[in-house]
Amino acid sequence: MICSCRSLQASALSFLLFFTSRRGRGRDMSCPNSLLSNPRKIATLRLSKVSGHTTELLEIQSDKPTCHVLFIPGNPGVVSFYKDFLESLYELLGASASVTAIGHISHTEKNWEHGKLFSLQDQIDHKVDFIKQELQNIELPIVLVGHSIGSYISLEMLRSLEKVTYLIGLYPFLMLNPLSKQQSNIENVAESSILSALLSFSVATLGLLPQCTLRFMLSKSLGSSWSDTAVDAACSHLLQYHTFRNMLYMALMEFRKVQ
Repeated sequence: MICSCRSLQASALSFLLFFTSRRGRGRDMSCPNSLLSNPRKIATLRLSKVSGHTTELLEIQSDKPTCHVLFIPGNPGVVSFYKDFLESLYELLGASASVTAIGHISHTEKNWEHGKLFSLQDQIDHKVDFIKQELQNIELPIVLVGHSIGSYISLEMLRSLEKVTYLIGLYPFLMLNPLSKQQSNIENVAESSILSALLSFSVATLGLLPQCTLRFMLSKSLGSSWSDTAVDAACSHLLQYHTFRNMLYMALMEFRKVQ
């Protein structure tokens, strides 16, 4: 699930600052006041074909990077949720690392995959293919940062990619909690194709409401911990049948795999 931007930043920042400072010896790797006072560099959305799948990427390119941070989201794998986090991380690292977040297949605003369902292994293979396709030839070390089930995906990527140097897991989901009612309820729904389809259809129906109404409803129900960016991402991505259906299917695969 989505955690607050601030808590994610604190978890990742300490290691990344240590890593980039070692890589950048001889350079001032602190985050100077001049950088903080300048307008924040904005993460840009890009669509890329990765192993035949249209993929959403959020990117911030550094002029003088010492490493490349590849962020693997949790479930839902909507990169727009993490926009504030990525921009803050880039800024706090003193612009010393290029940062890319890669979304999961069919956790997208548009139904590029025409309703097809993708397993956890599909998502792992997709991320490995992305590195081979776009990052294999860069001369910088790659640091994986995974959130929730993204940490599990990153671990599996680490097994097959020599290019990856380090891995950071943020709130890693690596095992089930048999006492969690929430996990049990999600698993029960996800195991039923009928319930999954009905719930996804019900959620998608909400997406037909006017955007201003959706934003108001989500802001009130989710509380102040969700930023405006996260609420916008929920409106544009989560309330889509194909996205929600793939979220539930991926959750089912997670429960089976981590058992």
